[in-house]
Amino acid sequence: MEETLSNKHLSSEENEIDLLDLLNIVYLGKSVILYITSFVTIIGITYSFLIPNIYESKAILVPVNSSNSLSGALQNYSGLAGLAGISLPNQSEDNNSLKALKKLDSLSFFENNIFPNIFLPNLMAIDSWDSKTNSITYDRNIYILESNKWVRDFSYPYKQIPSPQESFKEFKDKHLSINEDKNTGFVTLTIKHQSPHIAKDWTELFVNEINAFYRQKDKHEAQKASNYLNKQILVTNLSEIKQVIAELLQKETQKLALIEANQSYVYEYIDPPAVMEKKSEPRRFLILVVSLLTGITLSILIVFARHYFSRERTT
Repeated sequence: MEETLSNKHLSSEENEIDLLDLLNIVYLGKSVILYITSFVTIIGITYSFLIPNIYESKAILVPVNSSNSLSGALQNYSGLAGLAGISLPNQSEDNNSLKALKKLDSLSFFENNIFPNIFLPNLMAIDSWDSKTNSITYDRNIYILESNKWVRDFSYPYKQIPSPQESFKEFKDKHLSINEDKNTGFVTLTIKHQSPHIAKDWTELFVNEINAFYRQKDKHEAQKASNYLNKQILVTNLSEIKQVIAELLQKETQKLALIEANQSYVYEYIDPPAVMEKKSEPRRFLILVVSLLTGITLSILIVFARHYFSRERTT
């Protein structure tokens, strides 16, 4: 029993000695720790100030399902409409908001609706934004504003002027974020940019274009259906079918009127985008703390490694 207590006492003393040895090694290497920590911290601070400020504009959207009421009404006539050779849309297939959520994040939507409506150097050649004058400076190694000329170096498959596909990747990776709340159905569309004004403009552009896209799509389909119904009513002799076609035509006319009157066709704002006064990135204090901790950890490891390597050489 006494031997066991004696062993525990010796083990405790050895642990204390080991801890004192470690603290002594750290103390002896304090100059190295100070230099390395200072060096890493300075690099982190310098890097944080070289990163431009990024502002984000956020829009909170709610789906608008105004077309569903008309779709439900049209289902009442589906039986007789089938006799007239008319296929009515299914209500579940008429929810544009579900399709629009995927469409917003697609290459085709960016290429056809966003790419032609933005000033491409604001995406692919921006260098800095001056908050006092609200002016943008472009990287002259990529784009020269005065001559409206792209001068960047490129290699296949890229081109001198950035293509929609290259621009889309840049946009998705650095600027665009879309999130849906599964419980409420609310959609948060966020766009980041060095200029808070451009961030706001692009956010509004996305919302306006997705609404316009599905409004135009449904308008075209409703007009096509109306033209078809007008032709059918002229060639149909049965009065019952004519009555059904007339009622269907009335519903399509109502649908066209609703499409024309409703600008927020797929999404409407719960909270519209704004020009933000405060930046969202970078978090310079966090970079400072991470740099400081990294410097301390790295320098202590170097001190320990140097100590044990030198001790091995002497033994």
